[in-house]
Amino acid sequence: MHHGMTERGAVIEALEHRFMRAWMAGDKRSLKASTSSKFRLIVGTKPCVMLDAKSWLDAATGRFVCSGYRFGDVYNHDLGSVAIFATQAQAEMLLDGEKWSGQFWISDVWRRSSVRRQWKIVDRAISRLETDSDVPAAIRRLQLWGRNPSKDSVNTDRR
Repeated sequence: MHHGMTERGAVIEALEHRFMRAWMAGDKRSLKASTSSKFRLIVGTKPCVMLDAKSWLDAATGRFVCSGYRFGDVYNHDLGSVAIFATQAQAEMLLDGEKWSGQFWISDVWRRSSVRRQWKIVDRAISRLETDSDVPAAIRRLQLWGRNPSKDSVNTDRR
């Protein structure tokens, strides 16, 4: 399922797949070509941890590897020279030889350079998915669009 897919969204999704395939192949040259020097990877752990671009590029070709992935629902948000890509993903990864696989949420920020007009990833946040099915339903109930105001309103008139 693709939410908010535009022509640019399709371009960003293709770049995402290229980025992920380069990671799987341990292709440092391709990863470096698509990674901004200001890149940071945020991992949603407790405590939260970060890798800068240099650390990421070093780790992605040896100590933090991906052997497989599959994107689920894809969300895109085109903001002009910035684009947001977010997805549920099944990922098979190793951290220093230890398996770290399963369902994850990946949210990436891509920025188009003003000089070369190339897209580069500047930020990635990755965390495990919430598996409690009550949480998405509770969040949907908070959404203000598509609601029937008369059904959802609370009567505060105490006459």
